[in-house]
Amino acid sequence: MVSPHPTDSETTLNEELEDLGELEEETSGEKRLLWKFISLVAVVVLALFALGYYWTFPCFVPPTYDVTQVALKETGLTDPKELPVGARTAAALIHNMDYLMSKQGGYLTNDVTPPSIFLDNMPNWEFGVVVASRDLATALRNHLSRAQSQSQEDKDLGIGEPYYYFETDSWILPTTESQYQKGISAFRRYISRLREHRAPFYPRADNLTQYIEILAKRLGSYTQRLSASSSVHEEAALIIRGKPSTAFTPMERTPWLEVDDNFYEARGYCWALLHIMRAIEQDFHDILKLKAAETPIHQIIRELESTQAKILSPVVLNGSGFGVFANYSLTLATYIAHANAALIDLRDLLSV
Repeated sequence: MVSPHPTDSETTLNEELEDLGELEEETSGEKRLLWKFISLVAVVVLALFALGYYWTFPCFVPPTYDVTQVALKETGLTDPKELPVGARTAAALIHNMDYLMSKQGGYLTNDVTPPSIFLDNMPNWEFGVVVASRDLATALRNHLSRAQSQSQEDKDLGIGEPYYYFETDSWILPTTESQYQKGISAFRRYISRLREHRAPFYPRADNLTQYIEILAKRLGSYTQRLSASSSVHEEAALIIRGKPSTAFTPMERTPWLEVDDNFYEARGYCWALLHIMRAIEQDFHDILKLKAAETPIHQIIRELESTQAKILSPVVLNGSGFGVFANYSLTLATYIAHANAALIDLRDLLSV
């Protein structure tokens, strides 16, 4: 006959089974919690990746704008024929920097939070635009707005140019954006006075030649830096009869991690310069026609447009010359070299 009361051994067994069930429930709960945490991390990472790609998109497909329409907006005019000489050039200088502040994600170089801190393509692209803007701001202050070497500088240009040279990565006290905005405001005051014919701008051949000298050196530097990423430049100098040649400057190959940095910086510079040259084509139309220099400036614009072609790869590929993969750096260097050659031709024609 079975006892209605459980024995001690049966009680112990039941307790052990209950403990085991509670342990399994705790383990299952911990696993669910772990999976929830992993899923949350994955969602955050994917969201940051998507946001970073969205902010970096202009690097791959750079936007373009009409310099005449921008000049009309900045001056408040409606008829392009009413635009004063120099308005397009000044408007391009303003818009290039203003775009860095207003584009998707805003100015990213000085950001210290994710995903900006993990991005490098856009900051380098932004730096290229800043360098191009600095070159034009300096030329506008020292050359394009002066009738002669002893002329007094324009007050707003003198105020605006130094702000463009503020450090690019200051994120607090003061921020880079705040300093660039002060520069933009000064140049807007200049273009406002330009509309009222109270600001100087002299579209002369010698003034433009001095700016071209700056551009030629800058584009030559970019060509060298981009070409240094190729394997054909692994040797420091030409070897002639077993001895290094002293006729060539040694050029070290670009480190692998810096290849895309040079590429996007040069691409950003060319983007800004493309719109500047379109503006100069209009503002210096009379002198270019007089010097028969319309062909080289058309070639410059055409080559710079080629540097802005859509990039199909998420990374900068630098394959061998006749390999399976293209060499993006050498391709960009080729277009820049052609633009630089046309710049030199333009300079020679203006000097005649």
